[in-house]
Amino acid sequence: MSGRRGRNAGRRAAGALLAGLLLASGCAAPDDGAAPGSTARGIRATLDRRAAAVLDHDTDAFLATTDPGATGLRTAQRRELANLADIPLSSWTYRLHGVTGRGTDRATADVELRYRIKDYDAAPVSAGRVLDLRRDRTDDRWYVVGERAGGDGVRQLWQQGDVRVVPGSHSLVLGVGRTEQELRAIARTADRAVPAVSRAWPERWAGRVVVLVPRTVDDMAELLGSAADYRGIAAVTTGQTGGAGRTPADRVIVNPQAYGTLGGFGQRIVLTHETTHVATRTRTSAATPTWLSEGFADWAAYRSEDRAPARIAPELADAVRRGDLPAGLPADDDFGFEGDPARLARAYEGGWAACELIADHWGEKELFAFYRAVGGHPGRDGAVEQAMHEVLDTTPQDFTALWREYLGSELG
Repeated sequence: MSGRRGRNAGRRAAGALLAGLLLASGCAAPDDGAAPGSTARGIRATLDRRAAAVLDHDTDAFLATTDPGATGLRTAQRRELANLADIPLSSWTYRLHGVTGRGTDRATADVELRYRIKDYDAAPVSAGRVLDLRRDRTDDRWYVVGERAGGDGVRQLWQQGDVRVVPGSHSLVLGVGRTEQELRAIARTADRAVPAVSRAWPERWAGRVVVLVPRTVDDMAELLGSAADYRGIAAVTTGQTGGAGRTPADRVIVNPQAYGTLGGFGQRIVLTHETTHVATRTRTSAATPTWLSEGFADWAAYRSEDRAPARIAPELADAVRRGDLPAGLPADDDFGFEGDPARLARAYEGGWAACELIADHWGEKELFAFYRAVGGHPGRDGAVEQAMHEVLDTTPQDFTALWREYLGSELG
């Protein structure tokens, strides 16, 4: 998960990763590690009926899988189904990971919800759920009596309120508690970001983005399943890094408070930065240092902008002018949400400067090749060293020295 931090008319950023897995069909998976026997089969059948009811927009059929006595749950689920009614779903599935029995008629199921949005998701978004169930002996069926977030703690946007859907030419914006005018403005900015990213990133990608706009920053944290303070973060991108094969769908999540403090330029930079993470997801892996993934996203966002380096990297420029030149490239820890905002800004700006240096000194093709080579390495150890040797014909030591010279000449 990458993020962009807003401050005055500018922007700042921070990042982390959120997981997701793949599934192709429309019901519970047939063999997924749950306990064998009639209990697991019965629960899977209930999950199948729930999944079909969601795709059919059949509220009565969905509630028919919920215990009639669970009136509070039934009310909440009726509301949730109404909230997501306008979202164009192409799939909705449940995968049963495990069952814990409490006698023969009570069970708790560890379930993974996976869904896709039509024309936008080549692979599903996933979220863990825990369901408490009761078996009715009269019809030998299992009924849901309780449902809560799984270990990831993630809530979905439709659990926060009625979802307003605004389509763009390259984007789909989903919002809760936001006006249609606000969401349309975000869609227009995202529609500019997508082609800008396509011009900056040479590989084919989906060429479209889904943007979520929750009501508050606390709601944003719920969507991310995190207690981190996102108050100064204008937007983040969720998704699992790839490197090989398909990766789950990304979502750009906007913090309406921080994003709203930015001017048009800042908002465009934020969404272009986040969209870059969507485009480069399959080439980003655990081997990719944060300075490279975030620096490249900033480089792509500023690539077509006529902006002086000192205006792109104001905190780092101030440090250089004070004689406080960084000794080395930013470490992953420098990108944490908690801590000194100026240090965080310098980290992102330092990553941008490193990518700008590669593009300027070696060329954009070499920057792309370097990014791919680092992300394609089997692990973090040696990834940057090998890519610098093979692609840039340099060493980390020599590159760092050149980077420090570049900071002094461009920002001093």
